[in-house]
Amino acid sequence: MKIFVMAKPNAKEEYIEKIDPPSPHGFGRAREARFIVAVKEPPVQGRANAAIIKALAGHFDVPISRVRIVSGHTSRQKIIEIEQFLE
Repeated sequence: MKIFVMAKPNAKEEYIEKIDPPSPHGFGRAREARFIVAVKEPPVQGRANAAIIKALAGHFDVPISRVRIVSGHTSRQKIIEIEQFLE
């Protein structure tokens, strides 16, 4: 699944907030979930990206290796892909 993330590095406290519930009748990006992810790490040498991946892996209860940034490595707006387990 792909989600859209608005990153907030250098935050005072870490949190994940779901915003804009996706429309069940939307197309393309309108159907994708949107989140704000705040992390304490600065956006230096990929530390904020690593913290965002770790936070999302914990939130969705998947290993870190199943979460990757598809787009927006140097931007606050990111597209993240999360591979779910198929059981």
